Formats: sequence, structure tokens, C-alpha cells
Amino acid sequence: MSFMKTIVLDIDGTLLTTQKTITEATKNCLIDLQQKGNKLILASGRPTTGMLQLSDELKMAEYDGLLVSYNGSKVIDCHTNMELFNQAMSIEEGKAVLEHMKQFKVSPMIDKDDYMFVNDVFGCVIDYKDAPFNVIEYESRGGHYKLCEKDDLAEFLDYRINKILTAGEPNYLAENYKKMMEPFKDTLNCVFTADFYFESTAKGIDKAKALDTVLRPLGIFPEDVIAFGDGHNDRTMLEYAGVGVAMENAVKELKDSSDITTKSNDEDGIVHFFNELFG
Repeated sequence: MSFMKTIVLDIDGTLLTTQKTITEATKNCLIDLQQKGNKLILASGRPTTGMLQLSDELKMAEYDGLLVSYNGSKVIDCHTNMELFNQAMSIEEGKAVLEHMKQFKVSPMIDKDDYMFVNDVFGCVIDYKDAPFNVIEYESRGGHYKLCEKDDLAEFLDYRINKILTAGEPNYLAENYKKMMEPFKDTLNCVFTADFYFESTAKGIDKAKALDTVLRPLGIFPEDVIAFGDGHNDRTMLEYAGVGVAMENAVKELKDSSDITTKSNDEDGIVHFFNELFG
């Protein structure tokens, strides 16, 4: 396999360990790959604000890296901070989703600038892996948001939004997600990004579309891309890439559709792949 390559990484469950850190081995490997001329892209369901610290750790601004945020709804150039792609939902679409979600036992979250807006900051504690888990706290910490409560999010929304995130008990979401997406199945993109997260973005939005839109003008094509992921929302990205790599901890559907499976996110799976590649 010839280099140079564009390396695309999902964040949670792929780049980060279960403790939400980048290991020293992975960090050193990715910085070294960039120093040798390879381009690094982080592609996540996270908001852009939840990716900036990681891009700093990996020195991506020095090497013209890119951030694909909101599950492919926005792309930012790390060096210039320029917005290369942005496809948000209309105000009307956003309001309709938030209104529809009122009939379900879920907690919607919407962001703007430094804030994440929710109905109740204490109202989304779920039983997850045999322990109480405050999803709103988890999301606000990950995105570096201040929290603000609004009684009616649908009424409050007066701006185009990149993503509406809904959180709930995994079993409840599994049983109800089809009803949650039914009015929007032909007009929006609705997808699981974790078993407790179901989110909505503009029609046709996913990580593969974002990559294709920004990379082709740079002369970078699918055969130049190696992509790593672990979740359902990584499937289009891995299928788009010349080489799609699933983590050992990935969902079965992703492993089945990937070109190769590497070690898990807690076993430096990214480093293992490149060590195998270079012998």
C-alpha cells in the first residue's frame, strides 16, 4: 500500500479509550504519520467544540487536519478555522422534530455557541451498564457546553441547527426509534450514534458525504482514504474509504462490512493497524 494517505478517525470508541483519553502510543503514532505527510481527519457525531481539545493534542492545526462534526453536518479546517462545509436543518424541520419528540420518554438536546439547551438538566439519568448515568452531564462535559433549561425547545428554536440529539434508555430507544423517525424518514437523516443516543440531521448527511464533498476538491479520492470506526454511524465512512477498518469493540454490522478488523480502542487498535501495515 502506497502512502501518502488520508486517515479518518471516529472519536468515541475508536480514537479514545473507554476512559475518554488518547493513549501516548496512539498520539505519538498519529503525530508521526502527519509529520510524514499523511492527512488526519477526525469525524464524529460530536459538536465541533467537543473535538477542539483532541485536535490540539494531535497537533492537527500544524498539519492542515480537518474536523468533521455533527455526524457529517459540518467540516472545519483546523489550520485556518474556516468552515468548508455546513448543511444544517431548516428552522421548520428542527421545530417539527422537537415537537414530535414530546410524546416520547426521551431528552432532546440542542446547541448554540457555548450553550446546550435542554428541558431539565437533572432529567436524564438512565440505568446504563448497571449504574446511574446522567446523559446530559456526559454530553455537556464532552462538548464543553454551559447548560441552559428551556421549558419548550420547539418554541425556543429560532435558528438552523446542525443536529438534534435525543437521549434515552437503550431498550426504550430500540423499541421506539422507528416511531420517532417515522415523520422524517424521507426528509431527514436519523441514526443511532450510541445505544442511548438517537439523532437527526439534514437529509443525506453522513460522514461519507462530508468527506467526499471536501476531499475531492483537494484531489483526495476514496482510494486515498483509510477510515477507522466502531459504530453504526461509521458504516458509510468505512464503505467510502479505500480501506475501512473496524475496531474490535465495534458493532457486529460494522465489522461485517469493513475490510479489516483491528484491536480494540483500549488496545491501541489504530497503532496496531499501522504497525502491521509497515511490518
